[in-house]
Amino acid sequence: MGRTTLRDVAELSGFSVTTVSYVLNDIPGKRIPDSTKERVQAAAAQLAYTPNRLAQGLRRRRSDTIGFVGDHVATSPHAGQSIQGAQDAAAARGSILVLMNTGADEDLENREIRELRDRQVDGIVYAAEYHRVLTPPAALEGIPTVLLDARSTESGWSSVVPDEAGGAAAAVTELLEHGHRRIAFVNNEDDIPASSLRLDGVRQALAAADLALAPDMLTQHPSEARGGFLGALTVLDRPAHERPTGLFCFNDRMALGAYQAAQELGLRVPQDVSIVGFDNQELIAASLRPGLTTVALPHYDMGRWAVDTLMDSIDSTRKERPRYETLPCPLVRRGSVAAPPG
Repeated sequence: MGRTTLRDVAELSGFSVTTVSYVLNDIPGKRIPDSTKERVQAAAAQLAYTPNRLAQGLRRRRSDTIGFVGDHVATSPHAGQSIQGAQDAAAARGSILVLMNTGADEDLENREIRELRDRQVDGIVYAAEYHRVLTPPAALEGIPTVLLDARSTESGWSSVVPDEAGGAAAAVTELLEHGHRRIAFVNNEDDIPASSLRLDGVRQALAAADLALAPDMLTQHPSEARGGFLGALTVLDRPAHERPTGLFCFNDRMALGAYQAAQELGLRVPQDVSIVGFDNQELIAASLRPGLTTVALPHYDMGRWAVDTLMDSIDSTRKERPRYETLPCPLVRRGSVAAPPG
């Protein structure tokens, strides 16, 4: 049996194909009696009619398809949350998401974007693996685009990033509210926005408590467990009256290394030293003992915001100004923070 057509619905309902089309495609500006709509919809339901989305799209000059291009969509531990947020937002607007992973290959990236454009996607979300400043690919010129977890070196691009400074300030404030005054920051050594912004947040929170980050309470290492181990060892391997009682780490991987450093020095978490991470990487934060108090990156919300903003731009009858959004990073409390010893 072939696909049910508008003509089949028209024959069963007793109305013309034109009337049936107006009802089922919800054509604006057409006054159709409610009784007619009910008969047409009942006939369509009886025949299990589904609209031809391709034909609808051609009429509206829309494909109801959004491209999602990311440098590490297939490998990043956080990509799934961004994709889910984007997919949910697209579905709520009657669109679907098409994922493309580039592996940070510039040639592949431009080729995939051109492929999406050849397939008439309505717009593109261009997602970075981590918060950074970048120059959008040339292939994105002329198509509605929103940058996710990135800012552009050029004006004219809507973008959404996490509030790195606010998240770091929340982490340090959590330590302060538990009574800590000697607080160290194990930072990432890479020159990226997250490193400088999180350091800003640390200093802001300490300044609000009339404290300052002493030079010997700041250390910078690669943002992996080994780097966290070395950084924590540097600040913790001191006499008790000199070492920090609270430790904030650039990310959860570094916090894992800090746990290992504390254990090597015979220090207990949180009885002897409290530790806070960043990222809320579930495989780490929830698995550590005690569980790691950390700051969550708003990946899901950024994905939703990116698609909603993109769709608003596509739906608008006038040229929209670029929008720049910074989304909050909430604190996730577990068991790694307590009052300082003594």
